[in-house]
Amino acid sequence: MSDHQREIYHSENGDRWLLCRNDNGRVFVLHKANVPSGGMATKIELGDFLGGGKAGPEHQALARLIGSLVDRD
Repeated sequence: MSDHQREIYHSENGDRWLLCRNDNGRVFVLHKANVPSGGMATKIELGDFLGGGKAGPEHQALARLIGSLVDRD
């Protein structure tokens, strides 16, 4: 099984957030921590990632990406 990924944000400290969809259609955010922080990858449910009180630059980047999908007629 492979994940289809699109980077949504890359922080100055090397952390990366990717919007992913697996072969089963599940959509989630993958957070890849930088090496000094352990380099772990964590899958985050989309609803949890965008939940209330989430206003970091990675959250704003995903909101902009979603907004870009809306057709501006």
